[in-house]
Amino acid sequence: MSTANAPGEPIEVLYREHSSWLRNWLRAKLGNAWDAADLAHDTYLRLLNNGTQPAAADSRRYLTQVANGLVIDLFRRRGIESAYLDALALLPQAQVPSEEARAQAIEALMELDRILGDLPPKVRRAFLMCKMDEMSYRDIAQALAVSVSSVEKYIATALGACYLALYDQPL
Repeated sequence: MSTANAPGEPIEVLYREHSSWLRNWLRAKLGNAWDAADLAHDTYLRLLNNGTQPAAADSRRYLTQVANGLVIDLFRRRGIESAYLDALALLPQAQVPSEEARAQAIEALMELDRILGDLPPKVRRAFLMCKMDEMSYRDIAQALAVSVSSVEKYIATALGACYLALYDQPL
């Protein structure tokens, strides 16, 4: 479908021939022109950063695939941001963090969501049960119908993934 630095459509041609179409497609999907313009721009940035150029026949299909991924990311971010802001609304005004602290917290939550999303389902569930629900390993094992030693391995795997993301180096 695409190749890096291929003699296919240069990014300038891709943009000139498909940017209006892509913005309209995104506007229909998102319901507003502002988000559509932002995501169309981000789509072309992603192509530039990756150094990919789709073949002329695949241009719209490729642009749609990249843009759709960005739409999913946008909705996921908004869901996380909304849940975080709902939790903040329960705090007394004196404890509400600054805008900068909120932005940093949302970025951290997005990264955690990415890390957890990359884990196998049982590992993710065990980790969330342990850290969010404060369940014992024995209770988690019963809930997941696995052994306690499996739960120990699941938690270790999840913590290892968090460590790698935090320190960007292997254990």
